[in-house]
Amino acid sequence: MTVHPPVVGHCDELLEALGAFRASAHVTQRWGDRLAAVLSGGGRLLAAGNGGSAAQAQHLTAELVGRYRDDRPPFSAIALHADTSSTTAIANDYGVDEVFARQVRAHGREGDVLMLLSTSGASANLLSAADAARAAGVRVWALTGCAPNPLMAGSDESLCVEAPSTATVQEIHLVAVHMICAAFDAALERGARGARTARGAGRAAQRKRR
Repeated sequence: MTVHPPVVGHCDELLEALGAFRASAHVTQRWGDRLAAVLSGGGRLLAAGNGGSAAQAQHLTAELVGRYRDDRPPFSAIALHADTSSTTAIANDYGVDEVFARQVRAHGREGDVLMLLSTSGASANLLSAADAARAAGVRVWALTGCAPNPLMAGSDESLCVEAPSTATVQEIHLVAVHMICAAFDAALERGARGARTARGAGRAAQRKRR
């Protein structure tokens, strides 16, 4: 069977983009570490995107509320587009550009994190959400397509995927989501090991005092 060039070409494009994105592993590591500190301290992750990026945002929150690999406690993470009643009510009453920003004002607290995913980096409703988050003291992270773009400029930190097609950008975004989750779980495990070591040292010190 002949495999048509567009089919093989998609694989080639993905592999090239993934190879370049590997250099950003330290950023996903940092985000996972930071997210572990925020969520284990009672904070919350908010996430949003449009279309396929909405699915990626919800994938991230599902990994945190559920689990990524190993069993662990659930953590607070909300995909803002998933509340269809709130989203459509806000769009109807305030306009589409406010659908995420208003929810950020409702749910975001100082020290929380807002993750915004956009292949274009130019969606007006995500830019409004970033503005609302910064006003509330919520840290803004963006996963976007090619740099430079407005969302990158409006975020505290960003990861920009250099790829020629929307599909490839979205696929790399999913890889980034899983890398963040892997770093998140590893940070939790390091914290748990540290706590166990501290408890053991404390018990040993008590025995010595006796």
